[in-house]
Amino acid sequence: MVPMWTDAYFKRTKEIIGKFGDAQVTYAIFMRRPVVSAPKMALDYLAEVAQEQGFEYKVDLQYEEGRWVGAGEPIMYITGSFYHLSELETLLLQRIGPACVAAYNAFTMCTEMPNTAFLAMDARHCAGAEMAEIMAYAASVGSRRAKEKGENVVGFVGNATDATAHYFGKDSGMGTMPHALIGYAGSTLRAAEMYHEAFSDEPMTVLVDYFGQEITDALTVCERFPDLAKAGRLAFRLDTLGGRFCEGLDPAASYAVLERHAAHAIRGYRTESELRHLIGPGVSAAAIWHLREKLNAAGYENARIVASSGFGPEKCRILSLADAPVDVVGSGSYLPEKWSETYATADIVDYDGVARVKVGREFLLKADKK
Repeated sequence: MVPMWTDAYFKRTKEIIGKFGDAQVTYAIFMRRPVVSAPKMALDYLAEVAQEQGFEYKVDLQYEEGRWVGAGEPIMYITGSFYHLSELETLLLQRIGPACVAAYNAFTMCTEMPNTAFLAMDARHCAGAEMAEIMAYAASVGSRRAKEKGENVVGFVGNATDATAHYFGKDSGMGTMPHALIGYAGSTLRAAEMYHEAFSDEPMTVLVDYFGQEITDALTVCERFPDLAKAGRLAFRLDTLGGRFCEGLDPAASYAVLERHAAHAIRGYRTESELRHLIGPGVSAAAIWHLREKLNAAGYENARIVASSGFGPEKCRILSLADAPVDVVGSGSYLPEKWSETYATADIVDYDGVARVKVGREFLLKADKK
């Protein structure tokens, strides 16, 4: 399978080496932006191929899993047969670049909102199962590093699919209902009733934006299941579309909500993007505070709030600034916003013991070879 999926010029290089003689080479693998080291998927793949093809290699990992890596700093050096390694470059880089950037984003989100649990809901945004596994692995790496760096960081507690749940210490994926179930049921309340009947022993998270009645539907479900709400086993997921405001809000009302609960967040200069996260349409800090306010006023202080839709590092930072009372964030947005930032690069820096690299990449040479 390797020849079918690698770049053609690496295949041709292998043929040339086979004709003129092999060499021991050292590859330096690096990123052009800061990342968190997440090398396992690439290294596991390399080990698998090396066993199948019967060759040996050596890895000098400069940054252990979870460590911060600066732009241009080699994450690892791989030394071995040029003949065997040449056509693996494409496939190794595919497995390390996206993972390292996603781990960085997951780390950033967890540290920005340390008291909030995160649920990885990225699978449906991925281009196939292989990418879904890379993203789940990366989220677990970033989350684990955030827990190591900060006190009482909750981090990622699970993900949406069974196949990758093990990265979060779980046996199965997490989640309750999609919008389609509410459409099928005909009402938010009926969907909650159906879910509870089918899974009566489990906590329940109910989507409340399907009919644009986030507050009304949340309170209606609380009235139907007061014991669940009192026990903290009932949660409401805000996933309001970015094209409209949560029920009961508009720009003025959103400002008023934050004035009551997080006035510091709207003091001073805010960029357009920051303001959107604070008081704009969709799942804003104001929307979360609004739902919390209404639940508390009705006596449902223990009902929990889950928020999703567009959660990346910036949104997490702004919601943290506003002390948004969200218990769980469902996120697929630790996936890199700019895919071009995930491009990892490999350069050979040593041929049979002789240090050699293209002009401009001398920074990749090992210290003892510079």
